[in-house]
Amino acid sequence: MVKLRARCIVVGDSAVGKSALSQMFRSDGAHFQRNYSMTAGVELLVKSVNIPDSSDSVELFIFDSAGKETFAEPCEKLWGQPSVLCLVFDLTSEASFRNCGRWLERVRTNSQGQQVPGVLVGNKSDLSSRREVEKAVAQNWAQSQGLEYHETSAKETENCEAPFVSLAQAFYSMYQDRIQVIHSLA
Repeated sequence: MVKLRARCIVVGDSAVGKSALSQMFRSDGAHFQRNYSMTAGVELLVKSVNIPDSSDSVELFIFDSAGKETFAEPCEKLWGQPSVLCLVFDLTSEASFRNCGRWLERVRTNSQGQQVPGVLVGNKSDLSSRREVEKAVAQNWAQSQGLEYHETSAKETENCEAPFVSLAQAFYSMYQDRIQVIHSLA
């Protein structure tokens, strides 16, 4: 049994639902905070993800980052070297989607050339009548950036676990690849 630890940073504009998504994942859907208070820094959450078809797990240290520009630089210092990335935007805000490129560049700059598996998450899928970003557009952009795409609704507890499980599995796969390289050198 292997227990790995991964630093998962959650980034995106303010009010896209990063904290709600992170909290819903950590609490297994039991904790949706109706009274919203803006994150002013980084909130740390921890949850283990069991890897299917193995006895192994990945413990995700989730760094839920503030989305306000004034907090961006201090947050970057708190991230450290990220292992995996969860980039979140609001499906009802085209501006939050357009800003994903800027957030991704910040993460890549802080990654010092290391490969960081990531997911792009379109949150607030429950607000379909107010949708401004089409699924195909988001999927294509995610694919062009090497990210996996997910749509969620933290409010309705829809698909909240999938992005984080995907990140844990990607991190585990990278670990397995490195083990194979080490064994081939022996």
